[in-house]
Amino acid sequence: MLVRSLWLTRYENYVLKERYIVGAAIELDPKYAKAYYRRATCYLQTLRYKQAIADFKKLLSLEPQNQLVRMQLDSTQKILRKAEFEKAIEMEEEKNAAERCVEIIAEGGCDVDRGYAGPVLPKTEDGKFTIDLEFVRNMIQWFKDGKTIPRRYVWEIVLGAHSYFAKDDSLVEVNIEDGATIDVIGDVHGQYYDYLHLLSLTGEPNEKHALLMNGDLVDRGSWSIEVIITALAWKWLYPTRMYINRGNHEAKEMNRTYGFEGEAKHKFGEQTYKLFAHVFTTMPLATLVSATKPPVGPTNKTILSPDGRKRYFVVHGGLFSKDGVTLDDIRKIKRIGQQPGQEGIMCELLKYRLQLLWTDPQELPGRGPSKRGVGIAFGPDVTKRWCEANGVTGVIRSHEVRQDGYSIEHDGLCTTVFSAPNYVDQAGNKGAFIRIDAAGSQEYTQFDAQPHPPMKPMAYASSGLANLLM
Repeated sequence: MLVRSLWLTRYENYVLKERYIVGAAIELDPKYAKAYYRRATCYLQTLRYKQAIADFKKLLSLEPQNQLVRMQLDSTQKILRKAEFEKAIEMEEEKNAAERCVEIIAEGGCDVDRGYAGPVLPKTEDGKFTIDLEFVRNMIQWFKDGKTIPRRYVWEIVLGAHSYFAKDDSLVEVNIEDGATIDVIGDVHGQYYDYLHLLSLTGEPNEKHALLMNGDLVDRGSWSIEVIITALAWKWLYPTRMYINRGNHEAKEMNRTYGFEGEAKHKFGEQTYKLFAHVFTTMPLATLVSATKPPVGPTNKTILSPDGRKRYFVVHGGLFSKDGVTLDDIRKIKRIGQQPGQEGIMCELLKYRLQLLWTDPQELPGRGPSKRGVGIAFGPDVTKRWCEANGVTGVIRSHEVRQDGYSIEHDGLCTTVFSAPNYVDQAGNKGAFIRIDAAGSQEYTQFDAQPHPPMKPMAYASSGLANLLM
């Protein structure tokens, strides 16, 4: 339990606090080398490469013979140069990756290898690829057996899902009809074998049952490609029964550091990674899940919609740094083609960035600095005011490990669900998902981690940083 607690603290709870502590230590003793190292690793956790480089350089001025720090400085500088170069290239590109992939297909540059002997993606009468349930099931088993599908199939699946995402508002609305249910799934983080076990518990999406994945499908786990392709295949097959919100890890800077970029390029090439990166920007930022039947039991303290029904705001991170943000404000956010780090996108509507994807609840009332160093933390009074103002029964979010797979906070108005059990093979936590029925009633299901092939987490992460960030 001690090792588990220390790991969870390192990954989810300590970044801002640690930075403050070591900052104070540096003020007291500007030659305290260890403090510069610890602060640099905190900066790396939130992808603040320039600040990390400055601390590594200061540390080397104090310890010129420290080869480990020199290696980490070199790795961080390389990642920063690569990020700045790619941003410059992106500014020059006229076509998005989806358009370019369609062009390459039309030019005959992405045909299926004749030697491929796996599941076959069906075609329509006019020769275009389509998808059916048999293919999805066979593909899942193919992946489980450690095999891969052709790059052309990957592109078709991603483009198929993209065609639906691109039509959605940034806030998607889902009504749960009588006799139907929807399962809200938290972070999966590339843990494919746990994801398959999860799907065996939720059941496949169908006419009476929908799935909503609440972001962070990729990174850290080393089967992120298999997770995201499977999820997008369900989206293409059942667009009104498979929903996917964007998480903070569906973003280029996170993918570059935590493994998905390296994995996608390794398995299917650079253009495939670019396609994923663009499609991530088309994913909705939140989903409003609404009951269609009256609530069961007493409702005197329950916040209901204007028509007297329960409804839930499902978002990866959380709420905003100011009051007054409405559902309509969220619906109208322009997101397609934008990365979270760009000015004005997915931020609190005036100046704060990333809050839909990055914020966390806190026990104290009011708002405070995030322990991550990105976004803010919001208290129970903030949640209550926002829910009352918008007629929302509760906020369902993910983004943080919970030892039991879920936790109910803020007097029942904020629930965190996390679906990656034994997170990165170290945390020892359970996974969970939430089932909501047509009356808005919730049921929580926990599950344990499953065995997987012998590959460590972050196997494809940026060279030199994987061990440091683990």
